[in-house]
Amino acid sequence: MSTVTASIKPVDFIEYQGLVRILHHCLIRYPEAKLVQELKDCDVAGSWPEFANRAKNRQGREALANFLQHWSVETDNKQLIELKLDYGQLFFGPGEPKAVPQGSVYLSESQLLNDRSTVALMDFYQQHGVNVAVDYPQPLDHIGLFFAVLDQTFGRLEVETENQALIRFTQVLLQQHLLPWAERCLALALEHATTDFYRGIALLSSDLLTQFEQDFQLVPNQTRLYR
Repeated sequence: MSTVTASIKPVDFIEYQGLVRILHHCLIRYPEAKLVQELKDCDVAGSWPEFANRAKNRQGREALANFLQHWSVETDNKQLIELKLDYGQLFFGPGEPKAVPQGSVYLSESQLLNDRSTVALMDFYQQHGVNVAVDYPQPLDHIGLFFAVLDQTFGRLEVETENQALIRFTQVLLQQHLLPWAERCLALALEHATTDFYRGIALLSSDLLTQFEQDFQLVPNQTRLYR
């Protein structure tokens, strides 16, 4: 297991909070027209940071921009139906999702929900007083819920920049609980997505996690994945 140290590069936590909040809303539930329209109105694709200008960042912004450019649900509900179908086959069902969004499916040999890695995450949250609000019962290791916790954490770090315990919490959350499996989930989402919207979200999510590795000076735990 890699050693986590409470040192990070200077970052804009407010910007990061905004990015993970967007990803949380895009990944946690079926898409609604209001969300997609807001992303278009705010020019999320055009204003998304380039960071190190990695290929997945450029491709992600281009895919999302292409989708939002042609978005007009007021005149054609077909786009929203296609988007919902894409979300379902990727992350929800019916049947087994192509890119299961819960970490335990990747980390446990049995590939079950709420397995040992989920219990470890629950214990970690309990130790640090983290309460995760969910709309309906679901495992806490859903990738969208990780982004919700990071949203809260980055908001605190903006005003508690020197809070070493909070920095260590963020590093452990990323290194031990999210990064070991998230890239595989996002790679599957990219492979199976049928819309540029979720291709873009998968690429931008992956690029942002790569940026977090650099900013928080992390080497993800090397863990066997079972999917």
